[in-house]
Amino acid sequence: MAKSRLEAFSDGVFAIIITIMVLDLRPPRTADFAALAPLVPVFLSYLLSFVFVAIYWNNHHHLLQAARQVNGRILWANMHLLFWLSLTPFVTSWMGQTNFGPPPVAAYGVVMLLAGFAYSILTHVLISHHGAESALARAVGRDFKGYLSLMIYAAAIPLSFAEARLACVLYALVAIIWLIPDRRIEMTITKNEP
Repeated sequence: MAKSRLEAFSDGVFAIIITIMVLDLRPPRTADFAALAPLVPVFLSYLLSFVFVAIYWNNHHHLLQAARQVNGRILWANMHLLFWLSLTPFVTSWMGQTNFGPPPVAAYGVVMLLAGFAYSILTHVLISHHGAESALARAVGRDFKGYLSLMIYAAAIPLSFAEARLACVLYALVAIIWLIPDRRIEMTITKNEP
């Protein structure tokens, strides 16, 4: 089955997620800079989530570029990923509106952890469909960054109840890890092009 509809649908969901998140940034009613101060936690949680959604979109794009086709299992694995990502605006808003309170920060970590698991499942289902010797399997490799991210999320969730801001630093660390470009898929695609 062709992958174009899956890509188009997923791109639309990513765009909607970002749009919903930005709607939580409401301008103040007064024209002075001091009125922006209460928006700082909302903006910081939006910024963190925007970066995560951008990272997921970027990696999702590369992952599907390396895939030749999809099947029903891949469609459902993709929907599973999109489900967890679609909760990002909710936990982002809750975290920002409560000035990074412990339960919202923990909930944010749970959503990020489950989105990370879902992405890993999607990757494994795609590799299973294309074969262990496929270009996709070679490009993904052992996925060290993916497993490291899951471990950091798992550590940050309980930490959020003791020190929520430190848990947020760990979430930001995951984002920084993924901002460093991983060229494996791009290089593999380039090598396999005619």
